[in-house]
Amino acid sequence: MSAVIAVFKREFKSYFGTPLAYVFLAIFLMASSLWMFMGDFFLRGEASMTPFFANIPALFAVFAPLIAMRMWSEERRTGTIEMLLSLPITTGQAVLGKFLAAWVFLFISLLMTLPIYFTLLVLGRPEFGPVFTGYFGAFLLGGAYLAISGFFSVITKSQVISFVLGLIACVAFLLLGQPFILGFLDANFPTFVSEMFESLSASTQFDKMQRGMIEMQSLLFMLVLIVGFLFASSVMLDERKAA
Repeated sequence: MSAVIAVFKREFKSYFGTPLAYVFLAIFLMASSLWMFMGDFFLRGEASMTPFFANIPALFAVFAPLIAMRMWSEERRTGTIEMLLSLPITTGQAVLGKFLAAWVFLFISLLMTLPIYFTLLVLGRPEFGPVFTGYFGAFLLGGAYLAISGFFSVITKSQVISFVLGLIACVAFLLLGQPFILGFLDANFPTFVSEMFESLSASTQFDKMQRGMIEMQSLLFMLVLIVGFLFASSVMLDERKAA
């Protein structure tokens, strides 16, 4: 674990070494707050964080690739990836350390939205259960999107291309469970096809958590995405190291 911690510290410090982290935090907090309180929030007379969590999948589909785009692309562009991979650590440890640094940064972003919940406590009595499971689900969803985006950062030295590929992949997992996709599949394919696509949708699995339910299927879905794409990143780096 000492190797993972060393990579984690190096990567986490780098996030705050440039204005990128502060710009990201400011934009993320502004976007999440605006989507929470705009529209009919004050007309509904309900102290609920549903509008906030409803937009988290779309927000993370954009912001997770932004965080992860420099994870490996920058190392490849500057040539420091060879130095990193030549250290007495495994590629798996390097991948895990970098991923955890990005995940903790995303977790800090989520924590900074807690004033929204405290504001609701002043306005009414929001249920704690859905709030807790919503944040927990958002944390797992963010980790899944970071693992996906980190994989595309491994395969290209361009941060822009890494961002675009990560964005496309995250949006694809987001759209799989949308009504217009499921309606098209129901109309043209057997029922099990639409059910399979719905189960593979990140928004579908997260929606259960924001409603206060933590099911084993949803947990496994998020964890399989995280572990699977981290493993794929390690394999790609091992092939590069052996080349």
